[in-house]
Amino acid sequence: TSVTPGQSILVADGSLVLTVLSCSADVGEVSCRIGNNASIGERKNMNLPGVVVDLPTLTEKDIDDIANFGCANDVDFIAASFVRKASDVTLIRQVLSDNGGAHIKIICKIENLEGLENYDDILEETDAIMVARGDLGMEIPPEKVFLAQKMMIRSANVVGKPVITATQMLESMITNPRPTRAECSDVANAVLDGTDCVMLSGETANGEHSEAAVTIMARTCCEAESAINFDSLYQAVRNSTLRNIGILSTSESIASSAVKTAIDVGAKAIIVCSQSGATAQQVAKFRPGMEVTVLTTIKHTARLCNGLFKGCKSKVLNSINDTDKILEETVAEYRTSGLASAGNPIVVVHGTTELKGSTNTMKIMYA
Repeated sequence: TSVTPGQSILVADGSLVLTVLSCSADVGEVSCRIGNNASIGERKNMNLPGVVVDLPTLTEKDIDDIANFGCANDVDFIAASFVRKASDVTLIRQVLSDNGGAHIKIICKIENLEGLENYDDILEETDAIMVARGDLGMEIPPEKVFLAQKMMIRSANVVGKPVITATQMLESMITNPRPTRAECSDVANAVLDGTDCVMLSGETANGEHSEAAVTIMARTCCEAESAINFDSLYQAVRNSTLRNIGILSTSESIASSAVKTAIDVGAKAIIVCSQSGATAQQVAKFRPGMEVTVLTTIKHTARLCNGLFKGCKSKVLNSINDTDKILEETVAEYRTSGLASAGNPIVVVHGTTELKGSTNTMKIMYA
């Protein structure tokens, strides 16, 4: 009942196009005309461009998977496909909370027009965004996907929530040992747009050159980041935040000041003591051009910072109560590894206690 005669159904990322001829709701059948020849595998996706699909946000199997696998195994993230509105996120969070997974973060995949139209509301509720361009390119005109990508990345950057750009980034490497130049440019442009992460899918899931795909993507990201003026980027993020939100919170103001100070003094690294990961997320938001080391006692926070926040690496400690000793040891490790030489400045952000939300101090140490 969601489609009508004359509408198109796209199968396997549009490689097979069907045209609806008739719909029989009483027998649950839709008759279609096949528009082209294509070879498709099992369990491929299907898109209904421009159609508001009347389906539940979570099926019974989804709820069972979240409760009995995700929460039971203490996963770090739930990536929710085809999120259409903010209430979808609220429902997922409620299911997580009911099953002991309130700490698990939600990544919303924006894959259709309805999700794009409700993006601001979804962004407010979610923990992170995935720009899923494959399905999105089936739901909206392909020539508008790049605009949607830039809009979603910029909005996520302003509120400081991680954003992942995914799908068909190095698609040709599923079968070829080298990517096309256009694909490398696509990866680089996502980095320049402000994405926190880029993601491979088919290239590593069933590709013939998975290791080469990861290697060339990493090299391309590093090359793109070398072209960024981090001082100008910091100013742009800060000005956009003030324009859109107004005043900054205490911890966000300290994070902003820490990044600005690190740029001004030429710091080799920023050290962040963070229990929840919120301070590390705020530091990453302002796009420091140097390594950020996150010190925490919570493994979940360490994995979150190391895997999703741009430029962050993490280290799990037994306690961060003796802050001065821990900081001296971390700076000594910088000297040993060659990241910093004697006398180089290191910016430190921490709180006076180990409690969540206690960040109130920014200072400079010297290697």
